[in-house]
Amino acid sequence: MTAKTGRQRAIAKALTVLLPMAPFADIVAIREAALARKMRELPPTIAVWIATVAHVRHAHTQYEALLDEGYDRDAARHFVVDEINRVLTGWRATRLLDEQESE
Repeated sequence: MTAKTGRQRAIAKALTVLLPMAPFADIVAIREAALARKMRELPPTIAVWIATVAHVRHAHTQYEALLDEGYDRDAARHFVVDEINRVLTGWRATRLLDEQESE
C-alpha cells in the first residue's frame, strides 16, 4: 500500500519506528486498524500503538480462549501481558506493554 494522505504516511512511519521486524501480514492488519474511522482523532503514534496491542492480543495470545473460559476482559488482559510483550520483543518493538497500562 502506497501512503497517499498525510495521515497514511504518518501511520506508515509510526509502524516502521514501532515495529521494525513485524511480519507483513501483521503490519497490514495493524495499519488497517490504525486507519479506522474510530482512530481518526488520535495522533498516528497512539493509533498505531492501540491497534498493535489489540491485534497482538487477539491474534497472537490466548486472550480469546480466556474469554471463552469465562474470564472478564480485565483479567484476560492481565494474563496475556507477557505473551504480548514476547511477540513485541520478537518484532523488535521500540515499546512494550506495561502491566499497569490500560492500553
